[in-house]
Formats: sequence, C-alpha cells, structure tokens
Amino acid sequence: MTTSAAWPKVAVVGAGAVGGYFGGMLARAGAPVVMIGRAAFVAAVKRDGLFLDTLQFHENVRVEASADLSAARGAEIVLFCVKTTDNAATATALAPLLAPGAILVSMQNGVDNVEQIRAAGIANALPSVVYVGAFVPEPGRVKHTGRGDLVFGPENEQTKKLADLFTRAGVPVKISSNIQGDLWTKFIANCALNAISALSRAKYGQIAADPETWKLVEGAVVEVLDVARACQVDLGPLADAEKAFELARKIASQLPEAISSTGQDLMRGKRTEIDSLNGFIARRGMALGIPAPANHTLWALVKLAEAAAQAAVAAAK
Repeated sequence: MTTSAAWPKVAVVGAGAVGGYFGGMLARAGAPVVMIGRAAFVAAVKRDGLFLDTLQFHENVRVEASADLSAARGAEIVLFCVKTTDNAATATALAPLLAPGAILVSMQNGVDNVEQIRAAGIANALPSVVYVGAFVPEPGRVKHTGRGDLVFGPENEQTKKLADLFTRAGVPVKISSNIQGDLWTKFIANCALNAISALSRAKYGQIAADPETWKLVEGAVVEVLDVARACQVDLGPLADAEKAFELARKIASQLPEAISSTGQDLMRGKRTEIDSLNGFIARRGMALGIPAPANHTLWALVKLAEAAAQAAVAAAK
C-alpha cells in the first residue's frame, strides 16, 4: 500500500454513486480523500466508513467526509460530481478554496460542463468521460454493477497525472486525442437510454431486448447525430447511424442491470439532469433549425415526471 504522502489531496465534490465509487477507489489505494456530500451520507461514512460493494470486492473504506464545501480547501485534485444544474453555484464557491494549480475533473453527464465551470472562475477544469454502473442503495454504500473506467484528454502533463493517479488505484484509464468526440460518444448513449430507463423504470438490458422501445432509441440517436454534425463534432465511425446504434446496444449489454441516473433521481424525487441530456439536444436542435421530436418528447416527459415526483415527496413531508 502506498503511503498517503505519495498522493495528492483529493476532494470529491458531490459524493454520490460516481464520486463515491471513484473517490472510494482512490481512498482504498491510499490517497487522502475528502468526500463532500449530503448530511446523511456524511453521518454514515463517519460512523461506518464508505462501503464499496463492487463486482470484484466488498470492503469498508475509511475516508474523510464533510457536508461543508470548505473541506475541499487545499485540494490538488477535485472530482467534480455535482448535478449539472449546480455547476455555476458550486464552482463559484469552490474556486477560492483550491490549491494553486489544482486540477478539477468534471465527471458529469453532458457535453458543456467544463465551459460552465470555467465561466464560473475555475480555469483549470478538464473533461472526463465516465463509464460506470453504480448506485447508492443507502447512505454510505455504493453498489457497483458494471464497468468502472475513465477517459481523459488530450494528452498533456495534467491528463497524464490523472491517468497515473487512477491507474495506481486500479481504475482503467484511456487518454484520448479527441476528448470532445468521446464526450459526445457517451452523450449518444445517455440520450438513447437515460430518459427511457427513467420513464419506464426499466434496466438497460430490458430496453435493448424490446424491439418497439429500441425504435425510439434509434430515433433519439439519429437526432443527436444530426446536432453533432451541425456542431462540427468529430464522431469518427459513430457518425454512421448504424455504428451509433451498435454503441447504444453495446452500452446496454455491458450494463444490463443498470437503471439510469435519471431514473434513480426520479425514484428519489430529486431534480434530474435531463436538461443537459435530451433537453440539450432539443434546445440546440431548435437553435440550429434541426428537428428533434424524439429528444424533445423524452425531455418533456421526464420534466413532467420530475415535477410529479417532487410534489409527491413534498406532500409526504
């Protein structure tokens, strides 16, 4: 086990399923990690540690936890895992706390988070593409259901530092020469699967197995490709619709037991990130004069379900 002195201080801002898994892997390897999350999460982790229930191991990891953003003070690496709706407010509050030269890594869904974070005052913000099936069945516990790898890019000293950090913790990493294309690659899968999983409460494997539902997946994907093309995004082979359909099916097959993060939010009565997914395509398509009826419908229905779920939670209080 490497001593903590050999590792940079890491802060996980927004410790949920993604931050809990990747921050937990770093802490398990010996990195000094502070996880900043909600009060229930903090209480559970302080009491029992963070329990990682993964496909490879089941282990309690001792990690610092706080509900106060000031706990990130002096961090050299920040895993930024807040909801996209909180980008501006959180980044603005975080900026004065970070160590000089600190690297912030956006580990979020969507394709424009880094631009928002930089606009809020953190210039050294980098994108990443996250592939992991994980959810939080109860505070302080992360259930891992598939994959668990990261993409950074382009290759430079910062991305090589990040790659080394996570590789030492046993996390597979790729450094991409086309990180924007890779962000949109995952975005295709998000727009294809997240909303449908949320609205139907179906796992990805069930979506892939249903021919009629898959027609909707393909319709949403075609619209994403149209918008990407207009935005001059280099998708490589995925610019071909059939290849993009194959990607969505591959993701579903790799994470057959996963329910989307959008679905998890709806079930908990929380605000979703659908505005940054299908909603982004609907808005950008409208601005570009590109019809996106499938994405608009999925976005509108999730927003309606979100409002109903939040009202139910409020009424139950």
